[in-house]
Amino acid sequence: MKSVLFILLISLVLSKPISEDLGNGIYYIGVNDDNIRQFEGQYPVDHGMAYNSYLVIDGDEVAIFDTVDKNFKDEWLSNIEKRLKGLYPKYLIVQHMEPDHAANIDELVKKYPKTTVVSSQKAFNMMQNFFHNKYESNRLIVKEGSTLNLGKHTFTFVEAPMVHWPEVIVTYESLTKTLFSADGFGKFGSNNHEEEWDDESRRYFIGIVGKYGSHVQKLLKKAAPLEISMICPTHGPVLRENLGHYLTLYNTWSSYEPETEGVVIVYTSVYGHTREAVELLEKKLREKGVTVVVHDLTKEHVSYAVADAFRYSQLVLATTTYTATIFPAMNFFIEHLVERNFQKRNVAFIENGSWAPSAKKVMVNKLEKCKLNYAKQSVVIKSALCPRSIKEIENLADELSKYKGIKN
Repeated sequence: MKSVLFILLISLVLSKPISEDLGNGIYYIGVNDDNIRQFEGQYPVDHGMAYNSYLVIDGDEVAIFDTVDKNFKDEWLSNIEKRLKGLYPKYLIVQHMEPDHAANIDELVKKYPKTTVVSSQKAFNMMQNFFHNKYESNRLIVKEGSTLNLGKHTFTFVEAPMVHWPEVIVTYESLTKTLFSADGFGKFGSNNHEEEWDDESRRYFIGIVGKYGSHVQKLLKKAAPLEISMICPTHGPVLRENLGHYLTLYNTWSSYEPETEGVVIVYTSVYGHTREAVELLEKKLREKGVTVVVHDLTKEHVSYAVADAFRYSQLVLATTTYTATIFPAMNFFIEHLVERNFQKRNVAFIENGSWAPSAKKVMVNKLEKCKLNYAKQSVVIKSALCPRSIKEIENLADELSKYKGIKN
């Protein structure tokens, strides 16, 4: 599947529950948390979360990929024992040290003390921090290009620093053409729940990995020559069909290019007047055939608005002047954009202020590190809409509808 990064597929891709037997000696031994509602204490996950782990059996040789969250230790160890059927795990391959994947390293080693822990040097340094143990008596340090032969299965390790921690490695298995991708190609949601992959994977990527797009680009270039038949991430479904779709999206997200032509309007409104301006702009844009998505930051989690800001080609920020700055929810939203290297977008502003509107100036200053194009027309509201501000909204709708790339 050479040069698969740029294959364009338009089919709807759904997440499907994972079968335990993935074929050719590879088995899923992960767990699903259907009760969690906030991942990492900040991201809403209405459909839970999956913590994936895999086991590869090659004759009498066994390798395990990653562990799971500490709350699922017993279920995970039971999954391993059931699959081993008397065999002994020779290797535990640790690709990422974040506790949702690495919390049970010590538990596995205690149960199977002859198991060799395989990981990067940086990961072993982190193990000392987490477990006060670097496993010097039974460890194998791997780096870029290192290989490990299990028999018919051969693993090649690839360094993937800052995707999204510095110690990360991913692994390519040549017999089955499987990429064990760590957090790459992961998504929010339990594997017990079937849903469209794109939206929750986009929100996951932008929220958690988005800052490190250049590092993802380097990893994608390493993967480009490989023939990949299956991707096994540490969150979400195993990917076996339409791989070009996923790779193309990852290339788009990590290069910060707009994925979809359209306008996202993100706003806050204290007494409803700014909301009225947003509703009028939305109406005018739709009349011109422009795709419009609207987010009220006071009513939904910021991660949904951030994901759409990265998805679409244009962004309108609408808020009030508040204590000589901007409304807190808008400030929080812009901080998220800046932290994730928001760029390559056309941005417009609607500001409201009863006596001294200054929200636009504040927002532009906060976005100064981002490489953006700014619309010529802005909208200034002094308390409530008036004929002048209504005309400015009409002019802004006209400008946004004509922006290069927007389809009328």
